[in-house]
Amino acid sequence: MTTVQPIILTPRPPFDFSLTAAIFSTGEPDIRLFRNGVFRQVLDTGPRLVLAEVRSTGTTEDPSIALTLRTTGRMNRAIADRAAEQIATLFSIRDDMIPFYRAVAGDPVLSRLAAGLRGLRAPVTPTVFEALADSIVEQQISLAAARSIEHRLIRNVGKPLSLGGSIYYGYPDPAILARTPESTFRRCGLTHRKGEYLRDISRLVLSGDLDIEGFRDYRDSELAIRELVGIRGIGRWTAELTVLRGLHLPDAFPADDVGVRRFIAGFYFGGRKISAAEARSFAEQWGTWKGFAAYYLEVADLLGIRPG
Repeated sequence: MTTVQPIILTPRPPFDFSLTAAIFSTGEPDIRLFRNGVFRQVLDTGPRLVLAEVRSTGTTEDPSIALTLRTTGRMNRAIADRAAEQIATLFSIRDDMIPFYRAVAGDPVLSRLAAGLRGLRAPVTPTVFEALADSIVEQQISLAAARSIEHRLIRNVGKPLSLGGSIYYGYPDPAILARTPESTFRRCGLTHRKGEYLRDISRLVLSGDLDIEGFRDYRDSELAIRELVGIRGIGRWTAELTVLRGLHLPDAFPADDVGVRRFIAGFYFGGRKISAAEARSFAEQWGTWKGFAAYYLEVADLLGIRPG
């Protein structure tokens, strides 16, 4: 086993590592988890799987994070650099949040949340494929049920990394999901149709007919959404989640998401249920930041912050 001494990354301030990693506090220790100030996840660097452990070594206004890498066999500088770049992307350390804070300053609710959650970033999936696959799994079921299915899928077909007597699992890539049989998908809790979507999209990626990672170059969320919904199995909700999580475009707003509507209803409508159309219309006040605004509401709800 090889362990690389901590690599220090310097996020753009303000950055709060604990707030940003809080969304992973309900994860699984062998897949991805934030606990006791440490975030842990297997990263696929191409030639080698590595276990990344990240902790804060700075403050919100003078931030730094330390990345420790462990793997089997030897690890060269190129592998370490790829892992560091994935962590930088995952935690959005290059984001400039000041324009967002200025944009919501006139909103009494969000300005209060932005002050209390100063330094929170919206994490990004290591690959766009992972964002898309997760969004397919989450179609029309609760988030808790979806997370359980995702964890079973990763343990059943994900890439294993054995370190110090423990086994950790990385996210399955298109080559794995393209050959995963229906019986395995069903055993993990996926419907026949969702397994079919995952397998078909994986095959499109492998054949070169779908450059899913190329979507990271998109700057127009509506264009990306239109292209994604042209793929079998992807509706607007799935596309919007993929764009927000995988492309990190702040104006992507999944109004059809039950959770998003609940967060807006709780903070702005006294808990009254609202429709997707109402949510979409209400979010227009946040302009190009409506996706990030919804994320701040989600984290506030996760941390038990209540309206008023």
